[in-house]
Amino acid sequence: MFASQGLDAPRLLCAAGIDLASLEDPDARVEVDTISRLWELAVAWSGNPALGMERELPARYVDFDTVGYVMMASQTLKAGLTNLSRYYAVISDAITLDFEPQGDHCWLVLGLIGNTRPLPRQRLEYSLLTVASLCQWITRREVRAVAVEFPEPEPEDTGPYLRAFGCPVRFGQPAIRLLLTQADLDMPLLSCNPLLFDMHQRVVEARLQRLGSPSTARRVTGEIICRLHRGEPRREDIARSLAMADRTLQRRLHEERTSFQQLLDDARRDLARKYLAEPSHTLGEVAELLGFADPSNFFRATRRWFGVPPGQYRARLRVGEPMALAD
Repeated sequence: MFASQGLDAPRLLCAAGIDLASLEDPDARVEVDTISRLWELAVAWSGNPALGMERELPARYVDFDTVGYVMMASQTLKAGLTNLSRYYAVISDAITLDFEPQGDHCWLVLGLIGNTRPLPRQRLEYSLLTVASLCQWITRREVRAVAVEFPEPEPEDTGPYLRAFGCPVRFGQPAIRLLLTQADLDMPLLSCNPLLFDMHQRVVEARLQRLGSPSTARRVTGEIICRLHRGEPRREDIARSLAMADRTLQRRLHEERTSFQQLLDDARRDLARKYLAEPSHTLGEVAELLGFADPSNFFRATRRWFGVPPGQYRARLRVGEPMALAD
């Protein structure tokens, strides 16, 4: 897609730190932040702030492979999108898809996970355009969104967005999402085939198992790490960022034999070990980076984690004394 926009794709991949040879491995994974770096460079080199906002680009250059075949063999557009949500991890470690009913319509909400740096808006916008394009592809009909929303500020030129989505596009909103009518979601798929569905589903599930699908706990931990420096994150905010209900998040974590509070504590402990090993951070700064509003809570937590106060733990690290976690 970048090459079609006049960019030197091999040079771009090299600059982003992506090994060209790895692209020959269908099970290879590129880190979320590396893909973001790729997009940042592509936007900078192209000089196009609306890079990717052309309706035909996803249809021409995006390949959902076996996940797409599972979608096509589903009964309805909603069923196809539900299967996309279920198997998105085959395609991307960074994105989730969920549904949020609104009257006679339904929002398709993109959630983001695993990133430690802000994702370029162009990457998010292209991802949502890809979902819109998929709706056209599996139905073989014109599916027009009612509305599209993005969290980013409104750009100077909204023309590319209006042309790409063919509906009102709003910016500065709480989520990345696309609104479809229930009638479109209930649309039967001409390619529905139960036998092919079962076959493609087995292939996708085998591949998902081979890749190692990220658990809910891992996704929550990634969100916690991204937010801690802004204060202690709330569970309901994490659930919203993962495009799921708070109750659903609690249930899934319970099924994985953990809890939000346990994951928060574990993330803080692991980061504390890292920050306290870096002399450039004062103890007060470490407390803030870990999201503690009251430094005394940080001191108590450090005693619980390491058996000693943070200053003493740092001093032992300096002399190379082995440190064991407290029970």
